[in-house]
Amino acid sequence: MINSVNDNYRILTEHINLTSIDLDTKSTNEIVKIFSEADKEPQKAVENSIPEIVKAIDLITLRLQDNGRLFYIGTGTSGRLGVLDASECPPTFCTNPDLVQGIIAGGIPSLTRSSESLEDISEIAISDLKDRNFSNRDVLIGITASGRTPYVFGALNYSKSINALTISISSVPETDSTLDNDIDIRLITGPEVLAGSTRLKAGTATKMALNIISTSVMIKLGKVYGNRMIDLSVSNDKLIDRAIGILFDIASVDKETAVQLLKDTNGSVKLSLLIALSGMDVIDAKQLLNDSKGNLRTALTTLNVIKL
Repeated sequence: MINSVNDNYRILTEHINLTSIDLDTKSTNEIVKIFSEADKEPQKAVENSIPEIVKAIDLITLRLQDNGRLFYIGTGTSGRLGVLDASECPPTFCTNPDLVQGIIAGGIPSLTRSSESLEDISEIAISDLKDRNFSNRDVLIGITASGRTPYVFGALNYSKSINALTISISSVPETDSTLDNDIDIRLITGPEVLAGSTRLKAGTATKMALNIISTSVMIKLGKVYGNRMIDLSVSNDKLIDRAIGILFDIASVDKETAVQLLKDTNGSVKLSLLIALSGMDVIDAKQLLNDSKGNLRTALTTLNVIKL
């Protein structure tokens, strides 16, 4: 995180990185090595933020268990990363698309083309949240690498005003930007190889943090058993093969039995596992899962069946 002595008036994400000062004169090999070395910083940034990330995961889980929803909001790269993480939850964890939502300034068109002019309008963010009936049961993660984006600030302030759980993710220290939220995650990755281009290290650290947060929340919601995604959406050949593999690994059933179980349970890997491990019928297994709040390990523990 090396910066020039002339950068004192700039926020950290706009500082000049001296390791890449002559970037345009470097060979391809040298350029790649500079990037490779710089990309060690996002891992350190996430590691340094573990306490805040842990707190976020635990509090988000409580909200979602109480019928709340999780929203990401941002502009540009930050917004796209939020939309990407949200869009991966239904196929990976078979969640309702409403449970985790990504909002980007300018909406869907902004996913493929720039909409910088909207970054400065905080009122639009409030309208975007209201359009989704955002409430005090919900969680908002505002993503702003600079810690200064008006669109994100507007959303965070509105979220606080209605007592929703409010979390910020930024890449600047508190001296550059004050973010007074329930949880303040600072992913300090330093000056970018290409000065100011926060789609690089800051974006990488943000993607890592969002991966950890959403996956950990889903684990706590009972959508994972061991390290298998037992609530995956069996919607194509690859995922069918994965589901069969999970049933084989955990319940030791052959392919023919696995396929039949998936047919009987309308593609539910979790329910199929419970039936295979307990010998219960579909109706009783469904009831036990409901009583166990969808947690397979809890259901198996109730039956004194321990596997994996």
